[in-house]
Amino acid sequence: MDTPGIDNILQQLQAASALASGAKKPSAPDEIVGVDFSEKLKAAVDQVNNAHQVADKLSAQFVSGESNVDLHEVMISLQKANVSFQSMIQVRNKLVTAYQEIMNMQV
Repeated sequence: MDTPGIDNILQQLQAASALASGAKKPSAPDEIVGVDFSEKLKAAVDQVNNAHQVADKLSAQFVSGESNVDLHEVMISLQKANVSFQSMIQVRNKLVTAYQEIMNMQV
């Protein structure tokens, strides 16, 4: 399962970080205004959830002995679900760190 939502969020966080540090000027105001962070985050979490549901479904089918599910297919789906979950955890850690840094800024 590809995670374009998480990659997109990471790119946006990097762009916001560069903008906040003054290293990069915004090229167009529309780039910043057109992003709804909560929707992107929800979509990324939904993708991770879907990956886990698919992996669980394939695992249950394999355990029940259905002939159309191969072991390698089950293992690949489990690994994809694990990687997507670990990526989501890393994004969460980055968001928490960014929040803590903002809250510790002196005004």
